[in-house]
Amino acid sequence: MATGRKLKSKKSASKRFIVSASGKIRFHKTNKRHLMTSKSSKRTRSLKTGTLEKGQADNIRKVLG
Repeated sequence: MATGRKLKSKKSASKRFIVSASGKIRFHKTNKRHLMTSKSSKRTRSLKTGTLEKGQADNIRKVLG
């Protein structure tokens, strides 16, 4: 008999991805930890956050639970 338990979310994915209010999957881009003085302001602004494409976002939603 089925117990009706919820599946646990993958903790690694829950730490890396954020679901926005509109339902999009957001993530933090790489290369913004150190050596920032050699990078232009335009480049650092573009390294803030990004959104996933539809196919990737569907896979991540499954993992997030």
